[in-house]
This record gives sequence, C-alpha cells and structure tokens, in this order.
Amino acid sequence: MSKLDAELEQAVRESEAVAEAQPAPVALPPKDPPKRSVALLVALVVMGGAILTLVFTTLDGSLIRNRQVDDLVHERDKLVGRNVTVEGTLKRGSLMKRDEPCEYRFTIKGKTEEIAMRYPRCVVPDTFRDVPGMETQVTAQGSLDPEGHFAATSIIAKCPSKYEMKDRASKGEQAPHQAVGPTSSL
Repeated sequence: MSKLDAELEQAVRESEAVAEAQPAPVALPPKDPPKRSVALLVALVVMGGAILTLVFTTLDGSLIRNRQVDDLVHERDKLVGRNVTVEGTLKRGSLMKRDEPCEYRFTIKGKTEEIAMRYPRCVVPDTFRDVPGMETQVTAQGSLDPEGHFAATSIIAKCPSKYEMKDRASKGEQAPHQAVGPTSSL
C-alpha cells in the first residue's frame, strides 16, 4: 500500500470516530430572574388605573342621563346641574313664546308629575305645536336649574307615525306640523 492510501485510510477512520462520538452537553446560560416582567406588569397596572380614573372623573359631568318626567322630578336634588334628557307630553295651553329675548316656555307632564321648561331659542321644530285634540310627545335635552326649571338646550317633538296619521286623517285631523296651534306670548 502506498503512503497516500495509508493517509487516506487514516483520515476515513478519524472521520468515522468523530461521527460516532457523542456531542458534549452545552450548558445553557442562567436565566435572568423575572424581575423585569413583574416590574413591567406593575407599571402597566398603574398606568391602566390612572387612565381609568381620569376617564371616570372627567366623564361624570358630561354623561347624559335619560329620564321620564316622573323620575326627573323624584330625583331632582340629585340631578340639578347635570346633563339630562327628559321625555314627556306637552301640557295643553302651556306653550308660550317671548320675543325679547327669544324664549319658549312650556310644561311637560308625565304620568303623575309635571316640570316647567325653558327653551332660549327662537326656532322650534315644526311638529312642536299645541294642537287641540292631539298630544305632542317631547324629548328635551338640558339641565335642571336650582329654581326647579328645566333649561333645555334642544327639543324634539315626536311626530305620530304615518299609519297613526292616516287613521287620524280619516277622522278629519291634521298632522301637528300642518295645524297651527295657539301659542301665547309672555
């Protein structure tokens, strides 16, 4: 055998021995203690609490509470100065208009209670009329003043449905926005 064959045979044996050998276990680096993740969690909880506190303390004055007239009257002390939406029926003969300064005054009623309303605008919805023989449903948004009046910033008069109006028209009634109801002056 030649020297080259011997070297080749030696190289093959060494490579086979290396292939059969088990790799040495590699030691894993030690884990960092979980202090960072706990600190991050605490920071996130504190920030979340601060944001929720800010939201709830800021929103309290701007929340709009929906009430019926009876509920509003019974909870009057609790709701003075807060934004409220109140629903009721226009009391017959209570709608009055003042020209200088422009203001509408009226009363809305619930099942058992009534509340005086003031609306300091010159224009009201077309359907907001005091029409004999027809109830006008009113939704007003605003706040109670300390004297007990409701200072409305917007009003909506519900128009009867088209089916209800067809029935009423067959009996000779007009739609609230077609009938001109009496409005007294202050």
